[in-house]
Amino acid sequence: MQYILEGVLFGLTLSFLLGPIFIVLIQSSLENGSKAGLIAASGIWISDIVIAVLSLKFVQNISPYVHSKSFVFWVGLVGGIVLISVGIATFFKRAIINFKGESMGRSGIFNYWLKGFMVNTVNPFTFIFWLSTIASFVGKRNLNQVESWLFVGSILVTIMITDTIKVVLARIIRKRITLHRLSLINKIAGIALIVFGFILLLRSVV
Repeated sequence: MQYILEGVLFGLTLSFLLGPIFIVLIQSSLENGSKAGLIAASGIWISDIVIAVLSLKFVQNISPYVHSKSFVFWVGLVGGIVLISVGIATFFKRAIINFKGESMGRSGIFNYWLKGFMVNTVNPFTFIFWLSTIASFVGKRNLNQVESWLFVGSILVTIMITDTIKVVLARIIRKRITLHRLSLINKIAGIALIVFGFILLLRSVV
């Protein structure tokens, strides 16, 4: 139960990020409805699943090194610094609302899916997050297969649920989003990322 709760907490934190992934979801939904939004979201989910599985396999395959102090230190240090940096940038990020409509077109389904997949895959933060989180919270604690998948799976399921809610409620969200509220959410997400960054740093030295 502990690992599920930790995973849900991480997933909820990521769901508050108002970066390119959030914009893709909202844009797609506003442009061509919930169907387009869900197609884009599925691309994001597939990308997350692939990266999470690869990160988990990578950490498990190098398990003898994962427990070494130097590996834990450097992964935790890099991951923590990245999370803190992204958190600070998110906290001070200028709130901008700019949705541009575009036609789905003949190959719209694939285009929306590819948009979601590529935006998430080319984002270096995605790789840093999964690798550093799994190395620190799975590798260092020597979790077994079931515990590892409970943790990782909880993050993924939480992301899928929150993304679906964003898509379904996109038009309502759009009407309620103001620059002030967007700025406030940025600050909350930034603080959450900074906190998780410090947690990774502490786990790398403790």
